[in-house]
Amino acid sequence: MERNINYHDKPLKIFIAYIAGHRGLFWTDMACALAVAAIDLVFPFVSRRSMNTLLPQRLYAAFFVVMGILILAFFLKSALYYVITVLGHRMGVLTEADMRRDLFAHMQELSCGFYDHNRTGVLLSRVTSDLFEVTELAHHGPENVVICALTLVGALILMAFVQWQLALVLTVALPLCLWFTLSQRVRMRDANIEVKRKTGVITAAIESSLSGVRTAKAFANEHQELEKFDRANDLFKGAKVEYYKSMGLYMSGMEFTTGFMQVLVIAVGGGLIMAGKMNYIDLITFTLYVSTFTAPIRRLYQFAEQYMQGSAGYLRFLEIMRTEPEITDAPGARVLEQVEGRVDFNDVSFHYDNGVPVLSHIDLHVRPGEHFAIVGPSGGGKTTLCQLIPRFYDVSEGSVCVDGIDVRSVTQESLRRNVGILQQDVFMFAGTVRENIRYGRPDATDEEIEEAAKLAEIHEEILAMPDGYDSYIGERGVMLSGGQKQRISIARVFLKNPKVLILDEATSALDTVTEQRIQHALDALSRGRTTIVIAHRLSTVRSADCIAVVEGERIIEMGSHEELMNRDGVYAGLCRAQDLG
Repeated sequence: MERNINYHDKPLKIFIAYIAGHRGLFWTDMACALAVAAIDLVFPFVSRRSMNTLLPQRLYAAFFVVMGILILAFFLKSALYYVITVLGHRMGVLTEADMRRDLFAHMQELSCGFYDHNRTGVLLSRVTSDLFEVTELAHHGPENVVICALTLVGALILMAFVQWQLALVLTVALPLCLWFTLSQRVRMRDANIEVKRKTGVITAAIESSLSGVRTAKAFANEHQELEKFDRANDLFKGAKVEYYKSMGLYMSGMEFTTGFMQVLVIAVGGGLIMAGKMNYIDLITFTLYVSTFTAPIRRLYQFAEQYMQGSAGYLRFLEIMRTEPEITDAPGARVLEQVEGRVDFNDVSFHYDNGVPVLSHIDLHVRPGEHFAIVGPSGGGKTTLCQLIPRFYDVSEGSVCVDGIDVRSVTQESLRRNVGILQQDVFMFAGTVRENIRYGRPDATDEEIEEAAKLAEIHEEILAMPDGYDSYIGERGVMLSGGQKQRISIARVFLKNPKVLILDEATSALDTVTEQRIQHALDALSRGRTTIVIAHRLSTVRSADCIAVVEGERIIEMGSHEELMNRDGVYAGLCRAQDLG
């Protein structure tokens, strides 16, 4: 369901908008809650009338009929609580699921810069555990407000009919109880937000350790990983202890105020009986109403913990939803179609948020179908330069154009559909070979997937696997060799069929024999496409139409291999260092 929500509105308004998506369940829950409150209010009143009228007049049959009706009413109340529990929690789960989906969808829209500054484990905590308590908040929040408000107000009104002076005493005592509740709420919420943060730290530590478990074992550093986890766990324990201190103060104060109100009723009621202004039946009725009166207060105490946990997670949810993507489609952005593959860098400069320049005044022009190589020392900005083409980052100055069109004026989806990227660190999704190749084009047929695998020279090896194309490859493709992962990623790009291809150190992590095998697949993939290659192994770019040497934020040399060797500059020095003539 599409939700048109302004996440900069007040949190309560946003929360109501989510609940409104399940209004049928909500109103059923509220109707049952109203009925429960009505039964609680009627019981003391009917009991008083029975003791004042039916018993003195010896109307015993009528008395037991009334008691039987009350028993049926409490059977109804139990049935209503069943409905409240089932439907109310279902509404809460659906609301939580809606929030989680919107959060994940929004995180997909956030720019690469956001992920540069946030650990994966912390973000995982935001999507999962932070929203667990929202189910209870969405269910019990509206329901408890309705039941408690109706019961408190209704009980005060009915008690005023019984003995207005005693009701007045309780009316004065109630604000003191509410004041204490509200004064402790902020402290508990802040303590719970800190618990959420520390939970994110633990999740990040677990995610990092499990992802690097082979490295830890290779260096026999399991004990160091345990020490890192213990430090994170100690932070969590400290935050949790502070939260429980706040909750302990809150709960002990609530127990005192409710107990105090009961003693107050007996004391003041006893005084009124002594003064002849009240009888014992009215005092019993009042005592029943005090139980009815304090029940919603106790309910609010119990709900307070759920509220603090749920609201803490909800506020952290809003924190992400209010984070705007750094890179967005321009108003009226056009769809990039019929791409030839010309790429132009026009006086491009770039720096990250820290202001340190990475690229300065780059002018670069790649013709359609040209094989263009970018070389240079590590940290010179080669990868960053290529990441400006699909708008993983935006230029700080100048412009990047595809077919003469500024990439900032087209939709990101259409731009990235026409740009394929192969990197040294290939990412494989946990799943089957077929699913990983199909990621290049989700609507591809099985025949198209197999054709892409053949072009990537991986088809025969896939067929030799236990389940062929349906073989499970493990987390991050751990069950595949480096060469297999690289060729599956090549098949993925074959299936995507982009007009601009970026090869970012695509074979540098492979041995020479495997690299030569994959180079054939890369040559086939590059044919008919504009190909930009980033390489440290200069042997792979000797045949490039043009080679640019990037160093110190700038392009310092550019030309073919022969031209650069004849110039005897930086490129020639790099080639000699790698024993290339």
